[in-house]
Amino acid sequence: MQRAFSAVTARLPNGWGDLGKQIALVVAVDTAYSLVRGMADGQRAVAFAHGQQIIDAERATGTLFEPGLQSFFLQFQWLIDFANQVYMNSQFAVIVGFFLWVYFFHNEAYYFVRNMFMVAMGLALVGYTLFPTAPPRMFPELGFVDTINDFSSVNHDSGLAKAFINPYAAVPSMHCAFAAMVGISAARLVKSRPVMVFWACWPLLVAWVVIVTGNHYWLDVALGWGVAAVSALVASRLLARARPEAWGWRARSSPQEAEA
Repeated sequence: MQRAFSAVTARLPNGWGDLGKQIALVVAVDTAYSLVRGMADGQRAVAFAHGQQIIDAERATGTLFEPGLQSFFLQFQWLIDFANQVYMNSQFAVIVGFFLWVYFFHNEAYYFVRNMFMVAMGLALVGYTLFPTAPPRMFPELGFVDTINDFSSVNHDSGLAKAFINPYAAVPSMHCAFAAMVGISAARLVKSRPVMVFWACWPLLVAWVVIVTGNHYWLDVALGWGVAAVSALVASRLLARARPEAWGWRARSSPQEAEA
C-alpha cells in the first residue's frame, strides 16, 4: 500500500495539496454554477418571448435552417442516437476527462484552462439571468423535435433534472463554449496530427449536435463561441498578467508558484 501511494504521489505534478485544492475549487464552482443556473430560470412567458425573438431574427435574415436540418437527420436513427449521446456527455464526461488529462499531463497549461472555464461560467450566468430563452425543442409547432426526450431514455424536463438545470438556458450555448475551449486547447497540446484534427473539429461537431437535437439555435452557438473567445482573452490578457508565473498558457513554474 505504501509503495502504491508513493508511486501515485510521484506522478502528481504539484503534490496532494494542490490536487485537493483544484478538485475542491472545481467542485465548488461547478456546484454554485449549477444551482444558480437552476434558480435563474426567469419567467416562462419571458423565456418564450425571447425564444420567439431569436426565431424572428433568424427568419428575418433567412437563416432559420434548424428545422430543416433536424428533419433531414431524423431519418438516420443511428446519427440521432449518436448526437444524443454526445449532447449528454460533452458537458460533463468529456470536460472532466479533459481537465484530468491537462492537469496530469500538461500541468503547465492547467491553471490557464481552469481560469478560462471559470470566466466562461460567470459570463453564462449573466446571460441566463438577463436573457432567459426557451430552446428550439419547446417550439414543436415550428417543426422542432426534442430528440433527447423522444429518442432516448432520458427526460431532461423531469422534476429532478429541473432542480439543477435551467430549461430556459439557451443563450448562450455553453455546450458550444466549452467545446470550443476544450477543442482548441487540446489541439494546441497534442502532438499527433490526426488527434489534433479531431480536437480542432470538436467545436463544429458539438455545434451540429446541439442544433440537430433541438437544444439550441445557431445564434446560441455563435454566442457560445463568443463567450469562449472573451473568456480566453480575459484569462490571457488579465488573469495571466496578474500571475504570469502560474496562470499563463504553458506557464513554467515551481510547485509553490503554481498553487492557486
